Amino acid sequence: MLEAVAFLIVGLILLVWSADKLVYGSAALARNIGISPLVIGMTILAMGSSAPEMMVSATAALDGHTDTAVGNVLGSNIANIALILGITALIKPLAISSTVVRRELPLMIGVTLLAGAILWDNHLGFYEGVLLFVLFAAFILAMLKISRSEHKNGDSLLEEHESEIPDNVSNQKAIMWVVIGLILLPLAANLLVDNSVIIAKYFGMSDLVIGLTIIAIGTSLPELAASLAGVLKGEDDMAVGNIIGSNVFNILAVMGLPGILNPSLLSTLAMGRDFWVMLAVSLLLVLMALGKSRSINRIEGAILFAAFLAYQVYLFMNMAA
Repeated sequence: MLEAVAFLIVGLILLVWSADKLVYGSAALARNIGISPLVIGMTILAMGSSAPEMMVSATAALDGHTDTAVGNVLGSNIANIALILGITALIKPLAISSTVVRRELPLMIGVTLLAGAILWDNHLGFYEGVLLFVLFAAFILAMLKISRSEHKNGDSLLEEHESEIPDNVSNQKAIMWVVIGLILLPLAANLLVDNSVIIAKYFGMSDLVIGLTIIAIGTSLPELAASLAGVLKGEDDMAVGNIIGSNVFNILAVMGLPGILNPSLLSTLAMGRDFWVMLAVSLLLVLMALGKSRSINRIEGAILFAAFLAYQVYLFMNMAA
């Protein structure tokens, strides 16, 4: 058992580190070959923090644990808002000035409702997975089009994204990090999923709960690091924008993948319990971010964080569900 915990921790560390290096190398290589900073910022950097969720969900689905894959999506989205933005706002209130962020919030709610429609029958099917991927491609194209128009107006989020793109990195070094990331990321995901299953069985936890808790929190670490770094540098819009983009990415791409790889019946609790928690915290974020103050203050951050703790306590008290 202790060995499984140790390997799980190693897997999490490798997962986060390798995802970061893959994104770093990919962004640097893209810049070197002439892709515009705007495109890099809105694609590679915006989606990069969700690479761990993507790999873990694919691995879990291929291993026959589709509940874990779906739990990872729902749990990560809940953690992104309630845990990460909660902690970030407690450290420093988040001012939201980006037009792109304000446009993405209603889209995030729409995508969240779509997830509910798909999970309604407690089944994730192949064609539903394909639909999610098609919508993901449409989302990326739409965001690029919107971003190009807002870029001319000096949108704060786009400027912050562009400032994060690695500069003066040689092609050899960029390729090295891409290769290392591509090799270690799936190995780390396998290590994480395999040992999570061992721990889940030991404690009598269901596949869904292991995805909602240990794996979801672990794979959300890149978003936590990015949001904290952003807010400490005064890049509030990036801190919030990364979370919104990650949640949309999780539903459209990360949940679509297990549907394609392993269509399955799901635990009824995914829709009956956890979807509603995800929807509730998403609506709470919209109310906070689009209110009169256009910000998330420390009190609101405390509310989000308290909601996350209460949810986790409930899950651990009902581990077998």
